[in-house]
Amino acid sequence: MGFAGSVIIVIISLGATVIIKNYFFVSKHLPAPKLNLNAYWGPGSSALYKENTIVKSYDITVKSEVIADLKAQLQRPLKLHEPLEDVNFEYGFNSYYLENVVKYWRDEYLANWPKRESFLKKFPHFQTEIQGLNIHFIHVKAQQTAGKTVLPLLLLHGWPGSVREFYEIIPLLTEPNDQNNYAFEVIAPSLPGYGWSQGSSKKDFGCAQAAVIMRNLMLRLGHKKFLVQGGDWGSIIGANMAALFPHNIIGYHSNMCGSMGPTTILKMIAAYFMPSLFYDKQYTKFFKPLPELFSYLMAETGYLHIQATKPDTIGAALTSNPVGLAAYILEKFSTWTNPQYKHLPDGGVTRRYTLDALLDNVMIYYVTNSITTSVRLYAEQFSQSQGQLQLDRVAVTVPAGCVRFQNELMHSTDSQLKERFLNLVHSTYHNQGGHFAAMELPKILYEDFIDFVKKLDI
Repeated sequence: MGFAGSVIIVIISLGATVIIKNYFFVSKHLPAPKLNLNAYWGPGSSALYKENTIVKSYDITVKSEVIADLKAQLQRPLKLHEPLEDVNFEYGFNSYYLENVVKYWRDEYLANWPKRESFLKKFPHFQTEIQGLNIHFIHVKAQQTAGKTVLPLLLLHGWPGSVREFYEIIPLLTEPNDQNNYAFEVIAPSLPGYGWSQGSSKKDFGCAQAAVIMRNLMLRLGHKKFLVQGGDWGSIIGANMAALFPHNIIGYHSNMCGSMGPTTILKMIAAYFMPSLFYDKQYTKFFKPLPELFSYLMAETGYLHIQATKPDTIGAALTSNPVGLAAYILEKFSTWTNPQYKHLPDGGVTRRYTLDALLDNVMIYYVTNSITTSVRLYAEQFSQSQGQLQLDRVAVTVPAGCVRFQNELMHSTDSQLKERFLNLVHSTYHNQGGHFAAMELPKILYEDFIDFVKKLDI
């Protein structure tokens, strides 16, 4: 285990002692906090603000001068340090492979930019103003719906993803399918501060406030009741929506279910010492021993610490720096897809994705200049004001479905999840896949989601 692992266990045990001592207090669910459902997050004063409720088509065409400037930047000689001998992706993005990515980006991807831009435009894009922010979203209605139950579905992405994650799963959700009786009207927004959605100009805009805006978006589009599916930030925002607005949510499905309530943490510790009480032996590989889990998270969450404390510093380093931006984002598509990929010279980044797909995602951040506004969500979510809402202690009573892909950063047992998700009707395990499930394994995620919907008996 080592000294560090022993220290971690001691600290956790002391924390567990405090939780046990106060168990009956911390296990009690709290009422949903009262949030301002019309709070203004735009620039300047709200005194003269009048919301424009029009929903309009949105053109995502990139100005030609932006592409020309990007090409010029990628033409500059790279001055990268050679990687250490016998180091692949273990120190981060391997500079030898980064040279290959930059060359492909410059000579092939951008040479075919009209084709890539046309691909990104394949779905209808829209924008509307909500609480002072211009919110972008993709809206695709189901086709050939005769005999089908059509349900509105809100798809929520996270960081460092974007709506690009959903391009492979949207057709599965909206096009004719004889295998089930459901079709979906898909709304896939760019989160505030991500891609083509405007970021908040004010502090204290965390996942709770994002949940309010997402709910207001669905109401704007005429959907008083709808399904939610999400991972990463989308998982947290979706769970917040289910907790705050249960009358609006038909069901909540996530490929990264979790909760950080006190009793949930206690059960995580108990599962380490008595695993057989919490999960079947066949699922052992999904639940790392605590020392191994904490060691893994320490190695993989350095980004989180800087983004939660100094988001504008890393934002400044990456803004107008396409090579740095690509390395920073694409490294996550390596280790978060499979941690073993760090031992490969190319990080395994094209084992599950094409370079075109990965660069589409990078381009969305680059052409919208949204890296700084995207990472600010970390600072706001881990702020004192957000913690005081105690949303992890607000029960989710709507039907919930949780799917685990083996290489996700961490997993929760059903016992942990049921501390918050009181109506957990669907819980599954898949022996493949990682953090970006909608992009990596769209068909498997789609089928799991359909299985969840069937259990709702709509």
